[in-house]
Amino acid sequence: MLNRTVLVGRLTKDPELRYTANGVAVANFTIAVNRPFSNQQGEREADFINCVIWRKQAENLASYMGKGSMVGVDGRIQTRSFDNQEGKRIFMTEVVAESVQFLESRNSNQGKQGGQPGNTSNQAQQSNQGGYQPQQQQSQSKEQNPFEDSGEPVDLSDDDLPF
Repeated sequence: MLNRTVLVGRLTKDPELRYTANGVAVANFTIAVNRPFSNQQGEREADFINCVIWRKQAENLASYMGKGSMVGVDGRIQTRSFDNQEGKRIFMTEVVAESVQFLESRNSNQGKQGGQPGNTSNQAQQSNQGGYQPQQQQSQSKEQNPFEDSGEPVDLSDDDLPF
């Protein structure tokens, strides 16, 4: 039998880090994962998936990632139930993460730094870079990039791909 899930999405809020009575770190977080299709109004919808991670990775997630950070989650789906304060049985499905990959650098994490004064100009400069090109390459002229604004499709065969 197999219970495996891999997700890529953005944190909807800062992870909630807590410690058990034995001192084991646990972080709860929710990620928004875009659906691969649009609804009838042409808008993209997202699924909001609850996740939990334990121990050192929980502390790292809470320390380095915040609301809006893009992460990759590898884990398994778990369903549990408990009785709430009114005595009603509540069922909860969540992803128990075995690993979380940080898919953005800490400097490009605008959600975490947004509340810190003095970072707004630095953030704007970093978000313009998008993490795809070093700043020196952006200042190069268009003649040096043969693929930019050509308007023609690029013809690739399977033999050209490295995978």
